[in-house]
Amino acid sequence: MRVCVVGAGAVGGMIGARLAASGTATSALARGETLEALRHNGWRLIEHDGEISGPVRASDDAAELGPHDVVVVAVKAQSLPELAPRLTPLLGPDTVVVPAMNGVPWWFCDGLGGPVDGRRLRAVDPDGVIAEALPPARVIGCVVHLSASTASPGVVLHGTKHSLILGEPHGGTSERLESVATLLRHGGFDVTLSRRIQDDVWFKLWGNLTMNPISVLTGTTMDRIIADPLVEQLISAIMSEAREIGRRIGTPVAQDIAERLEITRSMGSMRTSMLQDADAGRSIELDALVGAVSELGQAVDVATPFTDALLGLTRVAAQARGLYPA
Repeated sequence: MRVCVVGAGAVGGMIGARLAASGTATSALARGETLEALRHNGWRLIEHDGEISGPVRASDDAAELGPHDVVVVAVKAQSLPELAPRLTPLLGPDTVVVPAMNGVPWWFCDGLGGPVDGRRLRAVDPDGVIAEALPPARVIGCVVHLSASTASPGVVLHGTKHSLILGEPHGGTSERLESVATLLRHGGFDVTLSRRIQDDVWFKLWGNLTMNPISVLTGTTMDRIIADPLVEQLISAIMSEAREIGRRIGTPVAQDIAERLEITRSMGSMRTSMLQDADAGRSIELDALVGAVSELGQAVDVATPFTDALLGLTRVAAQARGLYPA
């Protein structure tokens, strides 16, 4: 099985390195210093007990790489509308696309059923170019629970977590789902199969929705954010809005808000991925994480004043720093 990883950052680099080390033929669509590092050194993943490395065919041109059996898309959501049309040379008749991304993905409403079934989300795919280039019928849904960071271009540091949740957007199981799961398990990942992958997407989003943008607004770590009682009230209000949206679209959240906040407290002085991006001068994934929630709220008549306020404030702050389109 031939696998192409699109985006060789922390998540893509970890997936690529582990698959290559397990004997899977891998390629990477990358650019800049990361592309040069991959061409010269291959995949490099620093684990707690040593280094994993593996060969990779790397290019910045999808046509040069050609069709693959599996394409893992591990880029920031905001870059995908521009990138997606350039990925079509990677797709053969039976190519499976596995998006290893944050937030609400472009395929989320396909197979969801209920009031937003099949809906295209403007916040994620404003002109429909992602769905046209990467049709949801090709997608195996993926929820990423990995702890990894980029030490330098082409070099990834792995923390502790290495779990992936996979599922067919229309539910149930399939031969291709089992094949992708086997591939990733062979690469050393803990893989869980979900019969309702949208539930898992929404649950992760529900937990990440507030801390990422608030960290950009405040410039501080999660422990300091959650320690302020007024900010905790805001977080709870936003989570309540998202919980009601989930109930109405068919992705209910069973966990209690207080329980989730205790988990957040236990994570200590973490800097969110969005804060890390902002501090590095990189654009932020605001629309897929927050904008899509607001849009879905409108679609099912759930008022989202707190979510909207967070969206607007973070958007203005990011625009002032050149991290979000004006």
